[in-house]
Amino acid sequence: MNPIDGDTDGKPEPPLSVVPPARAVACSASLTLTEPFTLREHTAPSRVLFGPHETNLARRRDISDRHVAYYARRAAGGAGVLVTETASVTADDWPYERAPLAADCGPGWAALAAAVRPHGTLVLAGLGHAGGQGSSAYSQSVLWAPSPVADAASRELPAELEQGGIDAVVAGFAAAAELAATAGLAGVEIDAGPLALLRQFHSGLTNHRGDGYGSDRLRLTREVLTAVRAALGPDGILSLRLCCDELAPWAGVTPEQAAEQVDALAGLGLLDLLVVTRGGPYSTTSYRPTSHTAPTFNRELCAAMRTAAAGRVPVVLQGSVVDVDDAEAALADGVADLVEMTRAQIADPELVAKARAGHAERVRPCLLCNQACRVRDNRNPIVSCVGEPRSGHETEDAPPEGTDHRPREVLVVGGGPAGLEAARVLASRGHGVTLAEAGERLGGALRTAAVGPGRERLALLTDWLAAECARLGVRFLFGRTVTAVDLDAAEAAGEAVILATGSVPADRVYPSPPGAATVPVVSALALLDGGVGVLPDGPVVVHDPVGGPVAVGIAEWLAGAGREVALVAPDQVAGTLLSLTGDLAPANTRLAQAGVRRELRSLVREAAAGRVVLEDVWTGARRDIPCAVLVDCGHRLPMEALYLQRPGTPRAGDCVAPRTALEAVLEGRRRALEVAASTGRPRRAPVGAGSAREGAAR
Repeated sequence: MNPIDGDTDGKPEPPLSVVPPARAVACSASLTLTEPFTLREHTAPSRVLFGPHETNLARRRDISDRHVAYYARRAAGGAGVLVTETASVTADDWPYERAPLAADCGPGWAALAAAVRPHGTLVLAGLGHAGGQGSSAYSQSVLWAPSPVADAASRELPAELEQGGIDAVVAGFAAAAELAATAGLAGVEIDAGPLALLRQFHSGLTNHRGDGYGSDRLRLTREVLTAVRAALGPDGILSLRLCCDELAPWAGVTPEQAAEQVDALAGLGLLDLLVVTRGGPYSTTSYRPTSHTAPTFNRELCAAMRTAAAGRVPVVLQGSVVDVDDAEAALADGVADLVEMTRAQIADPELVAKARAGHAERVRPCLLCNQACRVRDNRNPIVSCVGEPRSGHETEDAPPEGTDHRPREVLVVGGGPAGLEAARVLASRGHGVTLAEAGERLGGALRTAAVGPGRERLALLTDWLAAECARLGVRFLFGRTVTAVDLDAAEAAGEAVILATGSVPADRVYPSPPGAATVPVVSALALLDGGVGVLPDGPVVVHDPVGGPVAVGIAEWLAGAGREVALVAPDQVAGTLLSLTGDLAPANTRLAQAGVRRELRSLVREAAAGRVVLEDVWTGARRDIPCAVLVDCGHRLPMEALYLQRPGTPRAGDCVAPRTALEAVLEGRRRALEVAASTGRPRRAPVGAGSAREGAAR
């Protein structure tokens, strides 16, 4: 029995947790998703595709051992088709620092082919050229494009490809395809998607040529496909990733035009697979958007392209397909022949295996948050996942699963993502785990943040963690505040302890003139916990010195509830940090559409008498705006009182330093594995001790 179990205060013990119900999933007995699918002479073990995406796993511009381990884990989990990170087919194309170059990928492709062979997964080499959407920063070379049209994101002006350059691109695709076939891969996928040179030739936005490549915008793609088919031979699989809606109807590719393109390309008899995508130079974030875009958003577009293909080419649904039941429905409804579930398999590499075994409810959910899997970032983070931090780190981090021969009793204090992950890992290894939560529900700040449109999926991770803990026999104690005396009793009983007590809002004070009536200040956490009803009537000012998703989400939520809202931020745009997830422009669009007033380049300096005083961060000029209540979205502080009474006790997550759910889950897992590796009576770690990857940029 855990030392804190005793009824020392005469109060009845809080009830065990009520685990959230599992998500509805399709019956495994009827899953088309897990059926084999034949492409030419090759058979994929399932209809699930793991698509190409940036990883930053390359050592230079190669397919590295890290790539091989990353992809092999998805193959072992049941992926039917796997497309590697898109490799540039000519050396002048270097769109990001660790972008693979096809000419350097032969050994890596061969190693990958050998690694996945036991699993039967079909591996296709992703091949492409970024054209005018690339970068000259690494190549020190001019960008090449159909026409000299500046990229909407970088504003860099490319040069127009001449015939010699076009011939070099075609030859580059063919040489890369031959190299992939020689390495033992099943085939290749050609990129004509939102970030590709071939799409730029298809589009009136970027192709203003007066020659045959302008009058016939599919000409270059036909030449590439013809050359690649010749290089692959009759047995190699040839897939095309095609942008079918640039979301720019004034000149870009429209669904109607794309249907004509699909008809023409399918009629060539060269293709074995067609992946339907959307997005263009003005909407690159629409390719793999956050949870503010509904899952399977490309269903109608994909169905239209499948109709245009008329059975000549199998079609793949791409676009936030992250749930097994949605994927199965797309196949059952005839929307697609296969489904791409890239982010879903970053979150859970065993997605297909779990679905095949009839345990789809145990699939770790993808939150569509893009917080760790979107890595086009000047820090060069390695691809990973908030809920599965081992993703991308397969060569460094041991699997948390296993069986420990000397199980122990462990007390985990705190039921947020850090505490839940620690409890889950320890219980899965055979340890007896008690999790004490001071409140009446699990999930911590992550569950609290799952409020408002587009943020509901955040709760899926804590629901999943709670359900897994319950399945593994973790004992939950609610409404139980653990004291230093309890920690001493646990240690005396030979039990290990992990602190995951979370964080609290900082007690910020906004000055007011003497004698003036104060403006109520409510923390973001208190508002999200209590609901809109905790606010008095009148205009609301949301102060966001951080630039993260919380303030933006609160402002949207309050505006949707009919409140007058002003969002104050020190930056040029609201939610600056959302650029890392691809939600910066969409978020500011949503704020404008919701009627949120954005007071930018400003900080709140005073709050009194129904107004707040704002200071311009550049000039120092001050102005005031109406305010009935101020919502403070500043940094939180670690809840460290218990730790400071017993310093050195292992701890994880926000109680160390408030950060994101990624660090919370990662540290919860690390502390659990450290406890599992310890023997005898638990010893407190030295203050500040951590594992080798502690503090590394993630």
